[in-house]
Amino acid sequence: MPSIYYDRQADIKLLKNKTIAIIGYGSQGHAHARNLHDSGIKVVVGLRKESAYWERAKKDGLKVMTVVEATKISNIIMILIPDDKQRAMYDSEIAPHLKKGDAIAFGHGFNIHFGQVVPPKSVDVFMIAPKGPGHLVRRTYEQGAGVPCLMAVYQDVSKKAKEIALAYAKGIGGTRAGVLETTFREETETDLFGEQAVLCGGVTELIRAGFDTLVEAGYNPDLAYFECLHELKLIVDLIYEGGIGNMRYSISTTAAYGDVTRGRRIIPQSTRDEMKKILAEIQSGGFAREFILENQANRPVFNARLKQDSEHPIEVVGEKLRKMMPFVGKKLK
Repeated sequence: MPSIYYDRQADIKLLKNKTIAIIGYGSQGHAHARNLHDSGIKVVVGLRKESAYWERAKKDGLKVMTVVEATKISNIIMILIPDDKQRAMYDSEIAPHLKKGDAIAFGHGFNIHFGQVVPPKSVDVFMIAPKGPGHLVRRTYEQGAGVPCLMAVYQDVSKKAKEIALAYAKGIGGTRAGVLETTFREETETDLFGEQAVLCGGVTELIRAGFDTLVEAGYNPDLAYFECLHELKLIVDLIYEGGIGNMRYSISTTAAYGDVTRGRRIIPQSTRDEMKKILAEIQSGGFAREFILENQANRPVFNARLKQDSEHPIEVVGEKLRKMMPFVGKKLK
């Protein structure tokens, strides 16, 4: 069984005499920085001078400086900018200023696992990856709770990298919910697979396919939107709270029967075979290579697909219906 760690097994005092630099102030960055600051840890935020987040971080009561300056004065550098931006920033603004005994940390294993960031042998390298978006990491912390995290150590020069990682997780509230020990490889490959095959790619395509099927059969697009997209939150919440069994217990018998007898027809063996292909692409580095080249070419495929999907009728219908429901569509801070 994998190890899971909680508050009592993490000593935040290990961070007492250290300075932590949070590189980036987006979804995860702002949550990590503010939670650590509120936990009594010395935190600085490293940003480029032209960053739109500079003033926001200052208004939040944090010390803000350039990435180079933050790296120079810190003992732990947590890199929380987008995956496709990390290599360039690391090479030019972080790596030249790392000191022996420092630690660099990540919220996702992509760049370490696929060799885009190659750390020197003189520093610790660890990962703390909250299993939730930044606004949730911040909100649950303020409520006295936390978001579960994944932890991995890639390089342990100090022989205390694991303990420091756990202390960091405690500082952002992760040990309140539990910290699961893993590896950079396992976190990266399972995270990419989950996003592509189920949570994002799989779900969005299933939603559109259901919507299109009903509309093409002559049903009201508004009704199709409610049945195939709007009500998804109800089902996901039930699964989140108690697993698939809880969802089946909570819905009608008719719905549950349709679930257990028709679901396998929607996800037949051919879909499962395609999932295995997607996982193989991730494991081989094929997806990483494709993603890196796509970004180097200024994202032509990505941008085209986003534009195409934004023009799908479900987006038009959804925008209209959400305006009629003031309780949904609020932007998260």
